[in-house]
Amino acid sequence: MKNAEIKALTIEDLKSSIQSEKEALQRTKFAHAISNIESPINIRAMRRLIARLKTELHARQTAQIKK
Repeated sequence: MKNAEIKALTIEDLKSSIQSEKEALQRTKFAHAISNIESPINIRAMRRLIARLKTELHARQTAQIKK
């Protein structure tokens, strides 16, 4: 997901995206622990996507407080 797509999401969409990405990350980590997955780089990419989503959510929440 690109930054422009993240910025286009609403706060509720961001929260649901964070939750679904966390669940997907957990499933991927579990699959990797059982047997090696093809591309473990995907775990890093998923963590970074979650961080970008959380950063955008936090920025919007602080912007609402400052208004």
